[in-house]
Amino acid sequence: VLDEVTFKYEEDTECVLKEFNLTVENGKTVALVGPSGVGKTTIANLIPRFYEVTSGRITIDGHDIRSVTQQSLRKNIGIVQQDVFIFFGTVSENIAYGKPGATEEEIITAAKRANIHDFIESLDFGYDTIVGERGVKLSGGQKQRIAIARAILADRPILLLDEATSALDAMSERMVQQAIDRLMVGKTSIVIAHRLATVQHADRILVMDKGRVVGSGDHASLMKSDTLYREYAELQLLS
Repeated sequence: VLDEVTFKYEEDTECVLKEFNLTVENGKTVALVGPSGVGKTTIANLIPRFYEVTSGRITIDGHDIRSVTQQSLRKNIGIVQQDVFIFFGTVSENIAYGKPGATEEEIITAAKRANIHDFIESLDFGYDTIVGERGVKLSGGQKQRIAIARAILADRPILLLDEATSALDAMSERMVQQAIDRLMVGKTSIVIAHRLATVQHADRILVMDKGRVVGSGDHASLMKSDTLYREYAELQLLS
């Protein structure tokens, strides 16, 4: 729950969020859509306490997140972002980062669910292939699927997906989206996306503008009732 959350990055700057309210029920998926700069990514940064709220509060199961340690909070949150962090090492090590000490079987199972196993098997050294600094040997879609395998392996109850399919070609986007759909099963998820095709099946979609919610509903209802959402959809050739 985000309860009357106000946030500004610096004291003298304008509020990014002002008295913002959001409730995500256990096991549900809520999508945030809207123009750049309206506070969607800020919300994703406040929940794991990368930044602290200026006023208001964020609670999980009724507990103010400031009353628990950052470590215990972040152990319950999986994050997949547009800019994926891949470190120098093997494919296996990068996936296992989600669960130190994971078995080979667990790593392979996660890779299969993330639609990346077949690609890994095609590499000269399979799971022992060195991916290079920041994953220089991998495409954007391959990096994303490794990050998703990492999140599947970590198996955390809360998921934050921030533009996870942006800047991918159509084939990569479809494979990543299939992996994301598997990742979200049974999880409480907040999905941030510009591409509305990736959020059509969310339980609830919030349309944001200037740090506030200006529309709420599922895809079908918003297409009928929300002008801003419909404009986005028509621009992206959705119907």
